[in-house]
Amino acid sequence: MRVGELSKRSGVAIATIKFYVREGLLPPGLRTKANQVDYSEAHLRRLRLVRALLDVGELSVATAKRIIAALDDPDESPLTSIGRAAYALARGFPAAVPPGADDNARVGALDLDTASVTRVNDLLDRYGWTVRPDNPARAQLASAIAAVQALDMGDALDLLDRYAQAAHSVAEVDVELALSPATLEESTERMLVWTVVGDRALSALRRLAQEAVIIKRM
Repeated sequence: MRVGELSKRSGVAIATIKFYVREGLLPPGLRTKANQVDYSEAHLRRLRLVRALLDVGELSVATAKRIIAALDDPDESPLTSIGRAAYALARGFPAAVPPGADDNARVGALDLDTASVTRVNDLLDRYGWTVRPDNPARAQLASAIAAVQALDMGDALDLLDRYAQAAHSVAEVDVELALSPATLEESTERMLVWTVVGDRALSALRRLAQEAVIIKRM
């Protein structure tokens, strides 16, 4: 299909499609003539994936590029690709500390307090979760814990275990969803997409449930 048809079927402006190609979010089409480029159904699918990452997932172009790169890397296993994408989603919490670093090094590099990091480690141990030391979600959770404590809302952290239990149930569903297709490539894409879009869906469900519970208790 020509770029005009790709634009019509995807709902994405031609100028935006060309921008995605320049940024590496969308592979170039097949040049059949000097002034003609053809696109396939694979381009349409990728374009819809990019829009889901940017519009629904509200990711930056840079973050979306890292996720697309993880998906397209032929040298990485599906699980490694999923891990790279998940780490890219922890915006503002880079894995700046090498895997072998101790907690003190991690605290200094990421400007976190020891108590928050320890609380995260204790939670992981309590649930038997095997998580890489350089997973940026560790710092993300520790930062949230520190913020709650700084606001004298430490009692809210007593509910952290209930949140962890709910998160584990969600993760089980995520993996079940990802492994349902026939091929590993399909599984990887589904897991990557749902990791991004699922975050938005869970956030929306939480807001809806909060309102429903509040109304019920009024």
